[in-house]
Amino acid sequence: MTTTRKAFDLTGRRILIAGAAGGIGSATARLCVEQGATVVLADIAGEAAIREKVGPAAAKAEIHVFDTSQRQQVEAAASRVGPVYALVDTTGVAPTDDWMADDWERSLELVINVNIKGPINLTRAFLPAMLAAREGRIVLCGSMAGWMGGERSGPHYAFSKGGLHAFVRWLSRQGVAHNVMVNGIAPGPILTGMTAGKGYDPSRYPIQRMGGPEEIAAAAAFLCSEGASYMSGAIVDVNGGVYFH
Repeated sequence: MTTTRKAFDLTGRRILIAGAAGGIGSATARLCVEQGATVVLADIAGEAAIREKVGPAAAKAEIHVFDTSQRQQVEAAASRVGPVYALVDTTGVAPTDDWMADDWERSLELVINVNIKGPINLTRAFLPAMLAAREGRIVLCGSMAGWMGGERSGPHYAFSKGGLHAFVRWLSRQGVAHNVMVNGIAPGPILTGMTAGKGYDPSRYPIQRMGGPEEIAAAAAFLCSEGASYMSGAIVDVNGGVYFH
């Protein structure tokens, strides 16, 4: 149990953010630093891309470049990084293609590798130290598409995110007895590179706009905080009222 004064303070917490060169990942990095955390930033895009996207908040960050879909790369990075209090995975791909096309299997394989294998590789690498320390937070990024198929998403993206939601609930049972809380976030339509140019129509949404990366980052930072100390196995919907279930 925590006090209101300390509920959202991340001071002294070491947080690894995967996908830090993306819209949601970089926003999460900035917010966690504002709340006092020490951040470890990772992305396949490279150090320069991470620093450019995160901005001044990356000045004192540890930065690592690796492909989350490759288990050996993740485990090698984990050995360099060492234990972290929290892991936030914001990596993901959402190709726009024809699932009936002859070459669609290549796109399917990419989605499975990044959206499914990536989170599994990361949690396998960083969970054991959390269990040993008997404290930790894991936050995985699902999607509204994982509940209802999405608005502009392909089937590979939709079922990968539905699978991620199930993985969050399974993984939470492995960690909760050790004070390692595992939760997920299911964003609705968010203004990032992933949604740009894909025909989203904000006028159709109850709030009349798409969400901002900072609004997903706020949920991620909360799930890393003491304020979420009694939450495990939850998928937090952040979709502006677009979808209820």
